[in-house]
Amino acid sequence: MKKFRVPEPDLQITFFHRLQEIRNTYLLNALLSTVASLEIKKIDRELADLVSKKGLQRVARWGLRGELVFAVPSFLKKNPWILGYYRLLLGFSQKQFYGDHYGLTSFKSMEERGRLSTENESFLTELCQVLCSSAEHLTKAIPRLTQEGVHEMTLLTLGPQLRGGALNVFGSKATKKVFNLISSLLNSVEIKETEKSIEVWNAAGRIVRVEFANDPDICIREKLPSGRYRNLVAIEIKGGRDYSNVHNRIGEAEKSHQKARKEGYVECWTIVGVANLDLPQVKKESPSTDKFYHIDKIADAVSDEGEDFRENLLARIGINA
Repeated sequence: MKKFRVPEPDLQITFFHRLQEIRNTYLLNALLSTVASLEIKKIDRELADLVSKKGLQRVARWGLRGELVFAVPSFLKKNPWILGYYRLLLGFSQKQFYGDHYGLTSFKSMEERGRLSTENESFLTELCQVLCSSAEHLTKAIPRLTQEGVHEMTLLTLGPQLRGGALNVFGSKATKKVFNLISSLLNSVEIKETEKSIEVWNAAGRIVRVEFANDPDICIREKLPSGRYRNLVAIEIKGGRDYSNVHNRIGEAEKSHQKARKEGYVECWTIVGVANLDLPQVKKESPSTDKFYHIDKIADAVSDEGEDFRENLLARIGINA
């Protein structure tokens, strides 16, 4: 009888909880709540100033109020978070929208922190003119839009954003898990530990630092008598469990390791969350990786992989097992 693995819906669970947070911040619910707190006549005046008559008539024929599609200053002033709603509706990622191309970088704090600076407030009308022009292009290109359709369009853009954010969370948790494992393996020697680094004295009487870094995720360096550091091991951690994306993550690890080699790291390790890797294949994809480990297996002290990780870690640091 063929055995199947149970797909674990970790990402979807994370999506659900994040969606509840966002729903009342910059999705349709948030926009409708903001409408209820504003004077409709003022909104209508602003719409008339910023949107063409044909544009407003078009959405009115669809049974929609204009502010569901077109941004107005009073909205963004009342609730700066709402800028995220219009970005999602227009189909732009945060990287695209707040990049250098459109000149909108300074407005990112509105969506991310609900903060409207004095300078940004002075440019709200110009911002809304740009958003309304983009929305007019959108409404001309589609035959009909309903309120439900508006909500669905924002969710279509939100999906990849949630996925990217969730993967970053998984990555941070995986890195922390490996860091804590290394700390536990060094508990037999005197250590100085902070949230981001561990320092130990090795057998040669020199300080070795294990620390969080952006690139690589974790690095191990030995302090020389001159005060300079010798780069020992660069560790890249790809904790995602989605097998379909593993080759992209291995490619990302390879780029980081190539950089680490140029910086003089003696060894490069890659730790993954995906089980049963095709080792010959991933070694081709990341030839700079000296050792591949699985995050769950190295955490198992009695497994062969756990023992190998422990022995190599202590050997590179220079501590007697």
